[in-house]
Amino acid sequence: MAAPKTFIITESEEDIKRLIKSCNPMIAKRLHALLIFKRNEQTGISKRIVADQTGVNHNSIQTWRKLYIDGGIDKLMAHSNIGYKPSKITKEQELVLKEELDNPFNGIVGFVELLDWFNNTFQTSINYKTFHGFVVRKFKAKIKVARKSHVKKDELLVEAFKKTSVESVKKSSKTRKPDLKK
Repeated sequence: MAAPKTFIITESEEDIKRLIKSCNPMIAKRLHALLIFKRNEQTGISKRIVADQTGVNHNSIQTWRKLYIDGGIDKLMAHSNIGYKPSKITKEQELVLKEELDNPFNGIVGFVELLDWFNNTFQTSINYKTFHGFVVRKFKAKIKVARKSHVKKDELLVEAFKKTSVESVKKSSKTRKPDLKK
């Protein structure tokens, strides 16, 4: 088994602890690993042991160690995460879309129709998956589809059924005998 790699850490433990408290959680893991390396600076410590103590993969520890050796604390604390891509839907379009979603009389049945309406209204060509994700994430929207109704259904018979079914439920609840089994 190879000996653990040793290297000199110029920052003190107190400086590293102070940096851990003041940075975001992603960088804090890196600094926590550096702190463990600092405490074992003279004897050296395996990257796998540091990985077990910090709860990250040993390859990440190796990468972070190399970053520190090559560029110091500044290179270790730098990261290239840029966050989410800018939205393809502007704030004005978002407001109009919200009004359309809140309108109960718009006649839009699903996301495909909503996307067609959006693309025609704003002269855009947004991808379905992008649009669907935005609408669900931003407005918590769900597909609204009415139940199918038979084409030959008679509305008068439906009303008569509703009236008699309510009365029959009331009658049956009055005539029901209590259950005496115990």
